[in-house]
Amino acid sequence: MLFADTSRGRPFAKDPAVVRFLGKYWLYYSITPYNDSREPDGLGIGIATSNDLENWTKVGELELEGDLEKKGIGAPAAWLHNGQLHLFYQTYGNGRRDAICHAISNDGLTFARNPTNPIVRPTGDWNCGRAIDADVAERDGILYLFWATRDPDFKIQMLGVSSAPVDDLRAENWTQLCDGPILKPELDWEQECIEAPAVCVIDGRFYMFYAGAYNNMPQQIGCAVSDDAVHWERLSDQPILPNGGPSDWNSSESGHPYVFVDDDDATHLFYQGNNDMGKSWYLARKRVIWNEGLPVLV
Repeated sequence: MLFADTSRGRPFAKDPAVVRFLGKYWLYYSITPYNDSREPDGLGIGIATSNDLENWTKVGELELEGDLEKKGIGAPAAWLHNGQLHLFYQTYGNGRRDAICHAISNDGLTFARNPTNPIVRPTGDWNCGRAIDADVAERDGILYLFWATRDPDFKIQMLGVSSAPVDDLRAENWTQLCDGPILKPELDWEQECIEAPAVCVIDGRFYMFYAGAYNNMPQQIGCAVSDDAVHWERLSDQPILPNGGPSDWNSSESGHPYVFVDDDDATHLFYQGNNDMGKSWYLARKRVIWNEGLPVLV
């Protein structure tokens, strides 16, 4: 699988999120929207569907809605609950004021916004007040929302987590569970950035695939495990999915992961990459096999 949206004149699809809904697979991804001069400006969210996780057809885009979204939205995460599709996404273009929003759909194409948006914005003097790159994982009736933020100097990207009861996702019901980063760059290959948390629950434990280093530095993917969603241990000091070699499609990066567990419990890791330092962006997929609590990429 290599998927890119070419509707803007160049291949561009970033920040994948995948879910099985209404008998098919749905892919939500970041795309560059048009501004009034018909040039790409900011970010938006594209929608594609598939019957086999390999061949994708674009079926729509989310329309920007209200002042909160007027500069752009992106980096979606998808979650199913009570027969509805929930999308979590960030605002774009607002610097330290970017935050996480939430919307619900019955058909995968049209979404009703949460009237209390934005639902999550971090607090504390350890961060800059910005939240991006949402992902969610459910355990025991609690929905955990993972997000990326930066330090007050806006230099170091790192991760935090909030939670809410699964049946009431209004902004006032979210509780920030951390008073510092739950994961921050410490290894050489992570450089100054950990972002794009991609979390699943396997045998009661949280597993997080994450992006280390800023885009094209190169960004690569690591993995960590937790029992409480707050305290994390890396599974290795090396990337589980590095960028490719000089002649590979992903020589500039393998980044921004998203983990999807299918109805048959098969696990798939989606990610973005390119070989031209970000002039184009493609999405790809690898199978994940679990071996005694450790993920192995196929």
